[in-house]
Amino acid sequence: MPAHHGVTTIALPTRTKAWLLVVAMLAFQGCAVQERRVTPPPASAIDLRAQPSSEPRLGSQADPAAEIVITALNFMGQPYRYGGTNAEQGFDCSGFTRHVYDLSLGVVLPRSADDQANATALINVERGDLRPGDLVFFNTLQRTYSHVGIYVGEGRFIHAPRTGSQVRLEEMRFAYWSQRYTGARRAADPALAADFKATLPDATR
Repeated sequence: MPAHHGVTTIALPTRTKAWLLVVAMLAFQGCAVQERRVTPPPASAIDLRAQPSSEPRLGSQADPAAEIVITALNFMGQPYRYGGTNAEQGFDCSGFTRHVYDLSLGVVLPRSADDQANATALINVERGDLRPGDLVFFNTLQRTYSHVGIYVGEGRFIHAPRTGSQVRLEEMRFAYWSQRYTGARRAADPALAADFKATLPDATR
């Protein structure tokens, strides 16, 4: 696993749709995510491409947490871009979480990490009660809630880290992230948050 400035990342061997399914399934089954190659199914058998928010949600009958995680995993490898809010532009951390929640749940989160952490439509989650799909927050810029990602299970989260990097999975248990962890939030009732509007400009971390 390669290290970046003291942070160890999880290297995914292939970015096939089948691999994304394996990662999501392992996370929900409480298994460790292991590197493995998967033979992709025929294109007609599966399509996990993220849908624009005007189109039907992914797996409308699925568990909301599964929808969040699967949607997030579809953006693995997308480049980081400060102020970015979609796959065409690239994402910053809060632009990524906002886009994923909108696509998967129809929940419109505030634009900044700090405002997402303080959104009244989300509930506080204790670290020991984390579930896949929860927002996880970190102090990386001398601010309590300066960075945000999405928990996928088994101590891992997916996020858009920083300029020059890409959306990727990382271990919350590694010292860098563990020492900077500041809390988690959950959309307990998506209907309550669906009309929550952004109040800050796009130029945020």
